[in-house]
Amino acid sequence: MTRGYGRQWLDADDRAAVMAALDAPLLTQGPQVPAFEAALCSATGAKHAVAVANGTAALHLACLAAGIGPGCHVATQDITFVASANAALYCGADTVLTDVDAASISMTPEQVGTGFDALIQVHFAGYSGLDGGLKALGGTVIEDACHALGGVDMGGKPVGSCVHSDMAVFSFHPVKSVTTAEGGAITTNDSELATKLMQLRNHGLVRDADAWTDAGLGMDGDAVNPWYYEQQGLGFNYRMTELQAALGVSQMKKLDTFMAKRRDLALAYLDRMAGIANVQALHGASAIRRSANHLFVVLIDFARVGKTRRQVMEALRARDVGSQVHYIPVHHQPFHAARLDAGAGFPKADAYYERCLSLPLHPGMSLDDVDYVAAQVREVCA
Repeated sequence: MTRGYGRQWLDADDRAAVMAALDAPLLTQGPQVPAFEAALCSATGAKHAVAVANGTAALHLACLAAGIGPGCHVATQDITFVASANAALYCGADTVLTDVDAASISMTPEQVGTGFDALIQVHFAGYSGLDGGLKALGGTVIEDACHALGGVDMGGKPVGSCVHSDMAVFSFHPVKSVTTAEGGAITTNDSELATKLMQLRNHGLVRDADAWTDAGLGMDGDAVNPWYYEQQGLGFNYRMTELQAALGVSQMKKLDTFMAKRRDLALAYLDRMAGIANVQALHGASAIRRSANHLFVVLIDFARVGKTRRQVMEALRARDVGSQVHYIPVHHQPFHAARLDAGAGFPKADAYYERCLSLPLHPGMSLDDVDYVAAQVREVCA
């Protein structure tokens, strides 16, 4: 039960939902996608949710809907998966990396400064440090909440409610809060942004007769021609399938259960890790209680332990404990290093990376599994 840092949790209801969708007349663009979007709105409190093919597509479309393009500058943090940094580049804009706050592993207003067209803040490991500070800097605020569905922000609002942002982006990869196998979504309270996002995910097509630019072709007298549509912009085929959405609808019914389980596991880890020399949990109890707890990250002083990170990971793997590193700082990636200012420094990101290790955390685990993992960490790092 412990191997691998994350794993999906599927039950008979999930399988039945997918089989029912498989037997339905429409495998794409049917009723399941709107139902999944409605479930996301209910969970987050946002007015709109737009489901797409994956989290990277969601980041891309959020930037496009915000008007990001050539000449624009978008800031995101150095500790994140590369998709967060790539999204603005897909739009022809420039991505600027910021260092992170050592405690939260988030970018802060002080680190960002002003002058950016958009800011992408990452809710790393499921913890949201979002308040009104970034919004006050100007520019579009996009939450990369791919780790954080089910968590709450600094003010206790559900992540994705967009109280302090323009859009929030989610991923439903198998290790995330809920899964659609692959899949993503954007939430927003802005109706115009939602309309843009829905067009962009489907080739830029417009089927609303009231929005057509050439109604003469679309109308037969006072009646709408049922086949007619207009491409009014350059969009993509970023749609979510009915099978994915059906799984998502079923999974969303278990979101609260998943969140409670992850929180209990993370708090148990925090207790079991106390007193292990040279090993420290990244987040404390107060952060864990607000977080979606996508990851349980520990900081290990490998030099004092007398083992490299590779040696620790291999020793744990030999004891059936999987682990992972989240993440290699983006500025170390060759593609990004080649385009960045050579003099830019990221001391807090580098200091975090030198010590971080993610331990297993997923709803399929038990408290006995936590006991076992903690015991193995204690022995390996003794």
